[in-house]
Formats: sequence, C-alpha cells, structure tokens
Amino acid sequence: MILEDRTLEKIEDNVLPEPVLGVTGSLLGHRWVWRAGADDPTTLRLGSAIAQSCGLPEIVARIMAMRGLKAETASAFIEPRLRSFLPDPSCLKDMDIAAARLARAVENHETVGILGDYDVDGACSSALLTDYLRQFGCVVHTHIPDRMKEGYGPNEQALLGLVERGASLVVCLDCGTAAASILACLKQKADVVVIDHHKAELSLPEIHALVNPNQPDCSSSLNHLCAAALTFVTLIATTRTLRRNKYFSEDRPEPDLLACLDLVALATICDVMPLQDINRAFVHQGLRVMEKRQRVGLRTLMEVASVVEKPNAFSCGFALGPRINAGGRIAESDLGFRLLAAEDDFSARQMAERLNDVNRKRQDVEADILDAAMEQAGLQFDAGNAALLVTSHDWHAGVVGIVASRIKDEFNRPSFVASEDEHGKLKGSGRSVPGFDVGAAVIAAKEHGLLIAAGGHAAACGFTLARENLPAFHAFLNERFEAVRAYPRKPFLSVDAIVPPSAATSDLAKALGVLAPFGQGNEEPVLAMANVKVDRFFRIGANKRSIRLTLSGDGNRKINAVMFNVKNDAILDTLENLARPTLNIVGWLRVDTWQGRENTTFFIRDLSA
Repeated sequence: MILEDRTLEKIEDNVLPEPVLGVTGSLLGHRWVWRAGADDPTTLRLGSAIAQSCGLPEIVARIMAMRGLKAETASAFIEPRLRSFLPDPSCLKDMDIAAARLARAVENHETVGILGDYDVDGACSSALLTDYLRQFGCVVHTHIPDRMKEGYGPNEQALLGLVERGASLVVCLDCGTAAASILACLKQKADVVVIDHHKAELSLPEIHALVNPNQPDCSSSLNHLCAAALTFVTLIATTRTLRRNKYFSEDRPEPDLLACLDLVALATICDVMPLQDINRAFVHQGLRVMEKRQRVGLRTLMEVASVVEKPNAFSCGFALGPRINAGGRIAESDLGFRLLAAEDDFSARQMAERLNDVNRKRQDVEADILDAAMEQAGLQFDAGNAALLVTSHDWHAGVVGIVASRIKDEFNRPSFVASEDEHGKLKGSGRSVPGFDVGAAVIAAKEHGLLIAAGGHAAACGFTLARENLPAFHAFLNERFEAVRAYPRKPFLSVDAIVPPSAATSDLAKALGVLAPFGQGNEEPVLAMANVKVDRFFRIGANKRSIRLTLSGDGNRKINAVMFNVKNDAILDTLENLARPTLNIVGWLRVDTWQGRENTTFFIRDLSA
C-alpha cells in the first residue's frame, strides 16, 4: 500500500492540476489540489465496498480507497497485527549470524559494548539492546558519541575504550555501515556486529555481522525499517536462537519483547519512516504499550512535556522526540539514552527535566541562526539552484539539521546546512523533499572525492567536507537534483475531501481516527470547508501567535477551530477581521481535549480569503 499525493508534483507543459475550491494561491502560497485518486471513479466503487465491509462512513472509506486499500485489506489496516506483517528475521542478510553471536554473549554472560547514534533512533536502539542483555546478566557498556567532539558514528578511541572495559562483543546501532576503516581497529580484539539502516558505501566493513537492509546484497526488502525496528527484529531472532538452545526455563523465562514496542514506535515516528505495513503495526501496537506508561523514562518525559492524553504519533514527533534529540544536539549526547534506560523515578525525573531545559535552549539556538540561513537560501533559490547549500562559521553544528528542514519546507528543495569549524572543515546535514534521495547523493559525492565523510538515507543525511570543496559539492548537488527545478516554490497542498461545516461532527472525527497512526506514508486526511465565517477569535500561547476561533457555516452550525504558531501577519489580520464575509479553509478534524473537556476541533492548515 502506497499513499500517493501531488504535493510535490512538477508543472508539466505549464498544465496545472485543477484547483480545489478554485484556490490557486492560498494565504500560505499553496495551490490546493485533489490527492491522487480522489477524482477516480474506481475510488468511489472501492470506497463503497470498504464502507460496507467495515461499517465506516462513505467519506472515510473513500479516503481509505485513495490510500490503495480494498475491502479485503481494510480490516488489517484498521487493526494491524504484528503476526500479519512481521517478517522472518532470517530474511535479513547476516541476521542469523548476528543472533547466534548475541545468544552466545547471553549464554556466557559476556561483557558487551554498545555504540549508538545520538538521535532518537539511536537512543531507542541502544536502550532496547542494553535492557535485553542486562536482564540476562551481561555487563553492558554503552557509548553515545558526542556530536561536537566525536561526530557521527564509531571512532577508534570509543571502540578501543569499550574493549578496554572488557567488551568481547561490540554492537554498533544506527551507525557503522560506512565505518569500514574505523571498525578495522577491533580486528582480533572483539567481535563486531552492526545493526543499521543507513545507505551503504561500496566498501563494507569486514566484521562478524552486518545487519542492514540497505546493503547491496540484502534481499529482505525491509529498507523502510529504522534501526530500532531492526534491533527489535534482532532481539526476536536472538530469543529464537536461545529457545532452540534450550536456554530458557521456569526460573529463566523468555523476555517480554512486546513491552519493547513503545521504543520501536517512538523511533519509527521520529525517524520519519513510512507508516505502512509492518511499521504501521509497530506504531499501532507500540502506542498502546506507551499508553500504559510502564517505562519510567518515557512516563517521566511525558509528564514533563505535558503529554496528558493518550500518546499518539503527533506527541511522539513533536513533544517527546525533540526533547530526546536535544541532548545529542547541544548538550550531553547520551542523555536521551540514559533517560530511556532509567530504572528509577528520581534519576528519570532529573534527566527528563534536564532534557526539557536543553530543548528550550535548542529552540533559542535555532532561532538565532534561522533568519540568516533563510536569507542565504532565498538568494540561492532566486538564482535558480536546484539544491540549497548554506554555511557559516557562526552556526551551532547541533541544530543544522533542524534548520535544513525549515529551509526545505520553505523552498520545496533539497536543503543542506553546514557549520564551519576553526580548521576549515564544514560539518552539515541535509533534508530532502519526497522523490529525491539525499543519502545516496552525499555518498556518491564522497565516492567522487568531494566529501570527507557522508551517510544517511533518502530523507536525511550528514556530511563533512573541506571548505575548498564547497563550490564543487554544490555544483554536484545541483546536477544530481536537476529535476527538482521544475517544482514550484510552495508544494501543492493535497486535499482528500470537501465537507460542509454541518458534517464536521465528533462522529466523523472519530471515524477518521481509525486511519491513525498518521505520519510519513499515511498522512492525516486533509479536509476542505467552503464559505465559513469567523464569529469569535482570540489569541493563545506565550507569544500570542496561536489562535482559537469559533466558525459558522451552513445552517449556522458553530465549529471550534484552532491554528497554531501563525507566523504570517496576513493570516492573523484576515482571521481577526470579523467583518470579512467568508473563508475557505483546509485542515484536520479531530477530537481533542481542552481544559479537561472533549471537543471536536478543526485544526486549520491553510486558508484562502
């Protein structure tokens, strides 16, 4: 099942798709268009079949049909079960070798070293494996490299340090695929297993086992899994091996692997993996585990981040994930991992509050450089560059990935942001628009001798280069992404359906909720409403840039609406003008809780006067 949209559709022969509600340029600059399949007669037929088989409203069933679902697959989509989608771990190259080695470490109570990445995926992967090994009596030393001092991935000092502490097995999580020369330092000192999902270079590490669905000769077709999901699959394989070896007994029961799914769900969401098939099952089941709040670190972080309702993909991606990432960006790189692996409330509270404070500082650091980066990017966009590459020696290297994401959103182009150190080296991150693989691009640039280091996947990447190679690297990216020049500055905004205000009910909002969890590859349905009027308007939030409204529509029905973090003054002026006749709006219809009360609210994404 692949969700297609037209948000990044290029303009062919100056023929633009028909606008929804006639909106060719909204207040945010978007052309509203139908999502692919919305106007296909087949969609209506398939939607009717889904509605009958699942007892859903026609509009919800039609949206499911647009996502490639049929009556026979709709039930598995609504209630995705692991057993329906979970692959045989052995389909991954080297998985059986890795599982056997981990099982041997468990049986012999070996000391194991773990080296993980400093982002959410790396922290979740490291916590998963650390908890698993420790419950069987293994001594585990986990090292998360410092972003500023060590950079991404393994380094010799850290690896040798793990061996010096007694590690006979070193496991690299969410990193290591591109570290062939570095991992060579452990030859004849310790076995090395890598569990990773980043793009593979031509030279793969010569180690005990490399579990990576993106390595050239892996035929698993699991390249949509993040590292934490791959770690979970590895734990399944390891448990299976231990079971075959008759390791478990009444006094030594098998581990409850389903209890690990909270971390798998968090990592899958925050690493922006497509929420389809097995990933959808991981997240669907993992959010249920998270709701029980049994993991002390996550429970405490949810309290600090004011996640009081049932956790969902939004709260993971915008409340929990940024705080866990903040430590690796501008503070202690292992703080997120230590929180997720915490065993007592006191230490978890200390770390959660520390991460909350660091995240506020991260926001300030980001704000300090965003305007200058946007100005550089705007000049490059105006000059016709396909890829935007901006740099400065004044920028904090820990937030360049976030800034790259902001630039990508603003200009609809693959965007790269780098910070220059005192030695003339540029370390940066890239973010891409759908259809353009930045991970493969930077690896190709490294193979061309333009970069010192590179790694990543389709949507995000990291790179290091010498200052003198900057023009050549930018030219390489422009050539690589030449096709993106035909795309508009603001992507088309795909609409799933038009609903009259009278239909914006709690029943419809709850019915749409069966399509959750929402995220990459399963976007929340975007609904349009025509000719609504603002009856009440008031600003909320610390900066008064978020707004709550009461709208009226057909039949004078009142609708609660909200729009968060409005940076465009023209939008504020439009909404505050109660004398304005009517508006067209697009957004998401949800049941939310406000001041302890359940409400049906329309979350405005865009509007047209």
